[in-house]
Amino acid sequence: MVVASAMDRARAASVAPKDHSHVELKDVRLDYGDGERRTKAVDRLSLALGRGEFAAVVGPSGCGKSTLMKLVTGLLRPTEGSVCVDGAPARAPIKSVGLAFQNATLMPWRTTLANVMLPLEIVEPHKTKLRRERDAYENRVRGLLRSVGLDEFAGRYPWELSGGMQQRANLCRALVHEPQLLMLDEPFAALDAFTREDLWSVMQGLWLGRRFSAILVTHELREAVFLADYVHAMSSRPGRIVMSRRIELPRPRTLAMTFEPIFVDLIHELRDAISRGQAA
Repeated sequence: MVVASAMDRARAASVAPKDHSHVELKDVRLDYGDGERRTKAVDRLSLALGRGEFAAVVGPSGCGKSTLMKLVTGLLRPTEGSVCVDGAPARAPIKSVGLAFQNATLMPWRTTLANVMLPLEIVEPHKTKLRRERDAYENRVRGLLRSVGLDEFAGRYPWELSGGMQQRANLCRALVHEPQLLMLDEPFAALDAFTREDLWSVMQGLWLGRRFSAILVTHELREAVFLADYVHAMSSRPGRIVMSRRIELPRPRTLAMTFEPIFVDLIHELRDAISRGQAA
């Protein structure tokens, strides 16, 4: 009966806008360039993320997924429309955000522990407190590394870690300063299938334990459905949301669930929406 109920809920219709959103984009348009060289990257783009929710954004290459990330973090300002975080316009880089990208970009001269601690040396109030509370901060970092299975590798350098280990450290670095919002730009795309799927479970565990808000940009539909509360499918450029689907599969989710009919049906539904968005 529980599985049937989850299946019915997962097939619910499009998601209604949220009243109290952590992140909200309304009718956003962004143009690159000027005059005849102007390119419309996204148009009529609307999306809402509630506090503590995990959203995934999927779509074809060049549809504006990475542009969306830059808009949300305040790195770009829209040509038209509005982007708000915590109810305030995102007109400058957002401080309370963690970022993780496809490449781990760990500093080769720093140990795993030192790499993860880097945001604490930059972001206030941690920067001010770090000198007098270093032991406490190091214990916090070691606990975070332990939660992703890297506690024995705290003293190792990046070249001594596998790609999956480096990405685990990258996730820890993105979360160590306890951001309210985590932005993930295809963080597992460069990894082999087995490592990537293992990190889905790691990411899910971090989110379940901390309940930060998160936006994941990915081409991998299974990844999106596995991790997200909501999956937003984008059209071809200029990108806009062509479908928002609530994912009410029970948590914690397992890799075995990705082969169940309800999961596979959601994948096909998203793929069909993206295909229609490319043809439109």
